[in-house]
Amino acid sequence: MAADNRINFWRRNPKVPGSVQPVYGAQHPPLDPRFRRTYPKDTKPKFNNLKSKKASTFHEFARSTNDAWDIDDEEDEDFFLTPGPAPSLSSGLHSASTHNQVTTGHKVHNLQDVQEEERDCEHVNGKVVKSSSETLLNSSSVRSTLKKQQSLPVRPIIPLVARISDQNASGAPPMTVREKSRLDKFKQLLASANTDLEELRKHSWSGIPREVRPITWRLLSGYLPANKERRELVLKRKREEYFGFIEQYYHSRTDEHYKDTYRQIHIDIPRTNPLIPLFQQPVVQEVFERILFIWAIRHPASGYVQGINDLVTPFFVVFLSEFVTEDVENFDVAALPLDTQRNIEADSFWCMSKLLDGIQDNYTFAQPGIQNKVKALEELDAGTLHHHKYEVEYLQFAFRWMNNLLMRELPLRCTIRLWDTYQAEAEGFSHFHLYVCAAFLTEWRKEILSMVDFQGLLMLLQNLPTIHWGNEEVGLLLAEAYRLKYMFADAPSHYKR
Repeated sequence: MAADNRINFWRRNPKVPGSVQPVYGAQHPPLDPRFRRTYPKDTKPKFNNLKSKKASTFHEFARSTNDAWDIDDEEDEDFFLTPGPAPSLSSGLHSASTHNQVTTGHKVHNLQDVQEEERDCEHVNGKVVKSSSETLLNSSSVRSTLKKQQSLPVRPIIPLVARISDQNASGAPPMTVREKSRLDKFKQLLASANTDLEELRKHSWSGIPREVRPITWRLLSGYLPANKERRELVLKRKREEYFGFIEQYYHSRTDEHYKDTYRQIHIDIPRTNPLIPLFQQPVVQEVFERILFIWAIRHPASGYVQGINDLVTPFFVVFLSEFVTEDVENFDVAALPLDTQRNIEADSFWCMSKLLDGIQDNYTFAQPGIQNKVKALEELDAGTLHHHKYEVEYLQFAFRWMNNLLMRELPLRCTIRLWDTYQAEAEGFSHFHLYVCAAFLTEWRKEILSMVDFQGLLMLLQNLPTIHWGNEEVGLLLAEAYRLKYMFADAPSHYKR
């Protein structure tokens, strides 16, 4: 009976967010459907009629807009026609998935011409060194592509690679006297026999130095104990336990019971940060597939839900940074020793699991955690949308903010800085994130109120121009979120937790 009710619920509510429902615009930055195909000059369709009628409701807008997560039918049909034998773990870390290569080729449509030229590069000391792109920018094809992008409403020109460096957008030096003093304080705390976690959280709230971020995240997430002598033993045990799960369960990904779960994961992985070459490497995509599949079958209450794939990336980048001094987004992971790759994978799995343990109601049936948080955001909003003449429902844009923890709205470098504070907060991901979303909405109040039509307003909310944000902007956002938290957290007449 319970199973029938679940099925009937989804049939009655086809647009309610769920484990396999796509979310509009969930690619960062969203891809314009007009550039998905190439046409001969004589047969190129005209798009002038697209603006002839402006949508006045969300349903009209949705009917006239292609989903950014649509995929080719051939990809669906051919996925499980020829399942091959499960590769061994050691070979899996080095083997390139043919399907991943094919799927990856379809992703970044607007910039594909430029990226195909930049793929001709050299591998030096484990890094992918890109060739100069100045000549490419002078070519007529690239100028034409950029001109088309400029004609789109509220859509900034996105650089080919979203930098993951810790530098501010203003170009401030990465290490100042104050930052060096903070780094010394972190090293002193971490070197003690029993790390004072409360003191570590206090210092982490305003950002964690890059050099000590990996060990600090492991401690604050609860993955490692505060006792220094026990850490190596715990790391060894947990890493062996994870790869025990791989040996025990990963071969079942082609079984009838788990086939749909693995298929959805396999489709979503190439969409993860498509502008960053690091995540388009077959080795990295296979790591993510293993992490997500093992987590899904060990958490049957929720299983895999679109959006969880994004939550792996900050942990993976942070733990990879222990072995890369710069240019992380272009680093060739296959150049690392196999044991190092395995350790990064296992640590990413356990830390992601710790995060999801606190917000699992975001991904269970009907996703009640997200719906409650969206409702609370609407109550927290001080008038940014309430005073707008077009009635945009908060669920139409804020669902993604909660489901992906703002990862599709912010560059990855900003997400990592944001998670420094989330790790330092007692309930950072489950509770403080709500106030960050409220502060984020307030940040764009002027631009939101200036929108004169429904479609432009919704496009702005789903494509906020944050690509050039850095630590300074995130710091201001967190300060406003902190103010909102202590103003409204216990206010009985406003939002009450």
